[in-house]
Amino acid sequence: MTKRYGGKFSPQGDPESEQPRRGQFDGARVEPAGARVNLLFLPAVPLVFLSLNDGAVGMTMGLIAAGLLTAAAFLLREGLRAEAAYNARRTARRPAFPRKIFASVLTGLGAGLASYRTEFLDAATASEASLIAPILFGAAATVLHSVSFGLDPMKDKGMEGVDTFQQDRVARVVEDAESHLTEMTDAIKRAGDRRIEARVEQFQDTARDLFRTVEEDPRDLAGARKYLTVYLQGARDATIKFADVYARTRDTQALKDYSSLLDDLEQNFAARTRKMLLDDRSDLTVEIDVLRERLQREGVRFD
Repeated sequence: MTKRYGGKFSPQGDPESEQPRRGQFDGARVEPAGARVNLLFLPAVPLVFLSLNDGAVGMTMGLIAAGLLTAAAFLLREGLRAEAAYNARRTARRPAFPRKIFASVLTGLGAGLASYRTEFLDAATASEASLIAPILFGAAATVLHSVSFGLDPMKDKGMEGVDTFQQDRVARVVEDAESHLTEMTDAIKRAGDRRIEARVEQFQDTARDLFRTVEEDPRDLAGARKYLTVYLQGARDATIKFADVYARTRDTQALKDYSSLLDDLEQNFAARTRKMLLDDRSDLTVEIDVLRERLQREGVRFD
């Protein structure tokens, strides 16, 4: 198979020495809270309209039930996203607030209250309204909701032997870094160019690779701190200024300069990630050599 000539001094450089560029959809993940969660917002809508002509008590119970169902849907959506982030990481702590469990409880309360509202309106007097059916409906809704969407992660993952103090420091730094990426996403949307938005997302995927590497080994925080703070803050500021300028002028030179900045940042972030991974591999090699020497001193022979 023919191969295009390229070398150190050729205009295109050495193709084998270049790192493969990430595709536009590299690292893309399916939204964990999709259509099935959005459908849970619908039951509250007819419940509100049906409660408007049922008197003060019936309307109040209907509105409260609708509010409980809507809050449950919001909690479920956030819980699924938190679970997806938990599953995507090798080391992660369990969610501090079990959103999915509380979503199941609120769904049961909303269904039970809606059922009791019907019992209350159909009964001749308030004392004749039975609680058996509302309790059964609420319990069934809670169980079915939990079975359908599962429970929150209830234990930490990959935290054995990890310094929790260092892990907390890393979590705070990564949280600030994620806020910089979020501000970059919000700012670049003002530029109104889908191609440059995709380019920013590609850089953010590379930056998050560095985040995950530091989270897995908090000892790398010292060497990566300036990337997570100074460089990302500068990238955020440059993105804000570029979006403002490009939205007004559509300056192609500004677009080219900003794209070049993203290329440089992405290469530096990727190089830092590779270096940290090589350091981790070197540490592993040292540990293996030390163990071999100890075993040899104990008389264990290796082939």
